Amino acid sequence: MVAEKGTLFIVSTPIGNLGDLSARALETLRTADAILAEDTRHTRALLAHFDIHTPLESYHEHNEAATTPSLVGRLQIGARLALVSDAGTPLLSDPGSRLVEAAVAAGIAVVPVPGASALLSALVGAALPADRFTFFGFVPRKGPERRALLADVASLRHAAVLYEAPSRVGDTLADLAAAGAGDRAAVVARELTKQFEEFCRGTVGELAARFADAPPRGEVVIVVQGGEAPPLDEEALRAKAAALRADGLSARDVVRVLMEDAGAPRNLAYRLAHD
Repeated sequence: MVAEKGTLFIVSTPIGNLGDLSARALETLRTADAILAEDTRHTRALLAHFDIHTPLESYHEHNEAATTPSLVGRLQIGARLALVSDAGTPLLSDPGSRLVEAAVAAGIAVVPVPGASALLSALVGAALPADRFTFFGFVPRKGPERRALLADVASLRHAAVLYEAPSRVGDTLADLAAAGAGDRAAVVARELTKQFEEFCRGTVGELAARFADAPPRGEVVIVVQGGEAPPLDEEALRAKAAALRADGLSARDVVRVLMEDAGAPRNLAYRLAHD
């Protein structure tokens, strides 16, 4: 008889306030065969608080390559495993993607158990436009990767969400200002869901000055408002549309190119394509 395959649960845990652990998450952690934790010492304290005695195993960036195959093997013969990070939702700047990808490839059910998330808590509390956003995770400390990421943030037309160590918040904001985002509205959210939760608001330049010599305390998320799109040059768009039509593109394709490559609104693109 072939054993029924198990389930991998991706369980979100509190980022500060223990009351944010959902009833569903508690039940999942209690009934799993094992809990895979980024830092077993940290998770053991959480489990002790809720009187959960499920076996705890270490799963982090230094052992995930070696342990993933055996974990998938256990899932294939029916194990129910719960993956947690130190705080918040696993995989978001935390280990776990390797295991999830391997489980899916093996035909194993992956079930998210939603809950606390630092990036979403910061975003909804920032009071900045949040209909679109890009999450960049932790900012590289130095080198071309850091410069490229900050340039990407400065060029965005929608919100950016960044994780940063408290000691580097001032430097990162100053570098963002130097990249051209100094006048953007921004928020430094710290100690989310905890006693001293705070949303520090201002422009990127103002916040860079504020935290230059006085780093914020606690866990930090930075939210930066997107920049305004440059004004459209309608005459240049008209000339581009004429050139595209001369190259044999249909009106439909001209509309698509004007929207995708030049950022033209649909109504304007349609009118120019049919002029």
